[in-house]
Amino acid sequence: MNPRNVGTMDSPTVVADIGNITCGDALKLYLKIENEVITDAKFKTFGCASAIASSSMLTELIKGKTVDEAAKVTDDDIAKELGGLPEAKMHCSVMGREALEKAIAIYKGEVAPEDVTGRVVCKCFGVTDNKIIAAIRNHDLKTVEQVTHYTKDGGGCGRCKEEIEEIIKFTRVQMAMEAEKKVQKEPPTNLQRVQRVIQVIEEKVRPQLQRDGGDLELIDVVDKNVRVALRGKCVGCIAGAYTLRDVVEKDLRELVDPEITVEEIK
Repeated sequence: MNPRNVGTMDSPTVVADIGNITCGDALKLYLKIENEVITDAKFKTFGCASAIASSSMLTELIKGKTVDEAAKVTDDDIAKELGGLPEAKMHCSVMGREALEKAIAIYKGEVAPEDVTGRVVCKCFGVTDNKIIAAIRNHDLKTVEQVTHYTKDGGGCGRCKEEIEEIIKFTRVQMAMEAEKKVQKEPPTNLQRVQRVIQVIEEKVRPQLQRDGGDLELIDVVDKNVRVALRGKCVGCIAGAYTLRDVVEKDLRELVDPEITVEEIK
């Protein structure tokens, strides 16, 4: 009922806009920075009570902090200081954190997180796959409903929910393999390597290709050489070499073994 630091600012050091009032909440964050310290912060928010409260709390949390200290403030910190938020409103605190990230990136002359290219999954709210993946990783999300709470993706017409499920599945496979690699002290045996290759191809690579009418068949695995054959629309495609190098080999090197090579069998 009584948000703090509402309004514009004369001669701000940096201004960051997040969201779009035509399809959801929006936030404009103003920062005054002197000697790397945020001396003042103001905001204007278009959204619900939770969005206004989250934006207000964000400004309270960062005033008086250095830029680097402020960069450590998370959406969970904002929600915690508010005494908690309904799960369906967590995207409001996320919007505050994203505005702060963008403001700091602009101040430092870096590429803002939202400016990193990504494929739009939710056309209702303009949510990209990169944003969904980040939310899954940052908050250990497991369901479409949870993704909607944190990103609003899937909260409109709902046509993207099937794709969200695929992204969740692929991302959690990556997370599980990354965790396994961290705890594994010895190099995988050849059998373990083959099993992982099969898992990555079946659960991550092939679904990506199948969405565009292509496909891929695993022919053989000889030590660290993975032999595959392109299928469907991938056969004869001028981008076939790119697919093998920047999709198949890239995923296998990231998730199985950095020394893996992929060979096409025709």
